Amino acid sequence: MKLSVATWMVAVAATAQRVTITQGIKAYVSLILLLSISACSDTPKIVQYPDSYTGHGENEVYVVSHAWHTGFVIPSTKVYEAVPSLEDRFGGSANIEFGWGDKKFYQAKEITAGLKIRAILWPTETVVHAVAVPGNVRDYFANSQMELLCLSDKELTSLVDFVSNSFRKNRSGEVEQLSKGIYGDSQFYKGAGNYHLLNTCNEWTAKGIKSIGMDIFPATKFTAESIMTYLSEHNVKRNNRTVSGIASGCGFK
Repeated sequence: MKLSVATWMVAVAATAQRVTITQGIKAYVSLILLLSISACSDTPKIVQYPDSYTGHGENEVYVVSHAWHTGFVIPSTKVYEAVPSLEDRFGGSANIEFGWGDKKFYQAKEITAGLKIRAILWPTETVVHAVAVPGNVRDYFANSQMELLCLSDKELTSLVDFVSNSFRKNRSGEVEQLSKGIYGDSQFYKGAGNYHLLNTCNEWTAKGIKSIGMDIFPATKFTAESIMTYLSEHNVKRNNRTVSGIASGCGFK
């Protein structure tokens, strides 16, 4: 049977489309596999927590968004147990906020396009940013978006272990100070691992969230918005708290 030119062209176009779709699917699957491997293997690694997060603990931990970057606010007592030298630096502070990111980008006084490109395209050294935060976390970060996590003692220990592993430590096991931080009473420290497209500051936060037993996929959490949206939706589904999960506090029944 002979085909007309028009019919032949339609057939070729359909075949090409199927090939393109197939190639696209293969590329997508390959990317997802690459992201999955990266999220699991890049330092700092997720702390494997055996149970699912319940949200009924009495330890208040906050995830704070600073527009492009997220971090954890953790009660200092537990932190000092894991990283004793931080107590020498921050003394009696009730809480400490932690963030992790590219060394030059995070410490820069002016953010340039070159710094952004460098941080994304090349594996770079990292830092941990630690900030002394008073007891009233909500007032201190009144202009920032926050989500509350209510952690059990075991969940809190797992998160603190993850944060502790985010510091690069010397042969004596001590963290190493760098420059002063960017706001408040704060300090930069040498970080563990490299920063790159598949291991960003917000993926770091997602790995911390994963370390307390939450069902989150860090490799897809590139932005602060994606982190906060995930937590907001999780809090609403869990107990219908108001004000993005913050109003009720922890220790409720």
